[in-house]
Amino acid sequence: MSDVIRKYERRAEAVNSLLCVGLDPEIERIPERFRSDALPFFAFCRWIIEQTHSVALAYKPNVAFFEARGSLGLEELARTAEYLRSEHPEIVTICDAKRADIGNTNRGYVASIFDAMGFDAVTLHPYLGREALAPFLERKDKASIILCRTSNTGAGEFQDLVSDGKPLWETVAERVSKEWNGNDNCMLVVGATYPAEMRRIREVAPALPFLVPGVGAQGGDVAAVVAAGLDAKGKGLLISSSRGILFAGDPAVAARQLRDEINAAREKIYAAR
Repeated sequence: MSDVIRKYERRAEAVNSLLCVGLDPEIERIPERFRSDALPFFAFCRWIIEQTHSVALAYKPNVAFFEARGSLGLEELARTAEYLRSEHPEIVTICDAKRADIGNTNRGYVASIFDAMGFDAVTLHPYLGREALAPFLERKDKASIILCRTSNTGAGEFQDLVSDGKPLWETVAERVSKEWNGNDNCMLVVGATYPAEMRRIREVAPALPFLVPGVGAQGGDVAAVVAAGLDAKGKGLLISSSRGILFAGDPAVAARQLRDEINAAREKIYAAR
């Protein structure tokens, strides 16, 4: 088990939570009091972390929201990562960057995301294959989260294409689970909006944790996700919510309610076994 997977297991147990809080700030939607700050996104994200850390398994900044602000946004992203490392080192940090390129370019991404900013994990595209992603996969101290079955409505355009009698998303799940996970440091992105596919992916990849976007604003159902994706140990999921927590009237209450909803679904599964 890699360092990050072990960290995930410890944190899930410590706070009895499978909740991942997505940090997707939007300048038009953050409270007015943060907009006058020199680093408004960092000030807002720090406040969200202060409000929600007691129930958070992981935090997942989406780099697009920060990169859109140029050098200032990149500083805000780095400061957010630094704050999490210094104040909450026990919480898993995921850079939602969806990177993938040829190997020498990926070494630059590794240096930026894992070393300079210190994230525990990063989201990655599988399209270029294992050889190209080797700089990520070789990092035993970090985690590679591979896109498998995404939550967007157009996901099936390529992911449902059939090859050797199975959809592409199933081939990705098998390949990552059986061949790419030699360092026990891989996870999969599996969208909440496709619970039937998630159930099959859990069969194909029984030991891999799933990062699950798509609950809340995208319409994914928590109970269906838990029923389809829970692993044999009653974990194996990082269920992510962004807007439903960030822009709630009380983010602390919203995060706690979602954590409790997830746990209620887990308890129902236990009771049925």
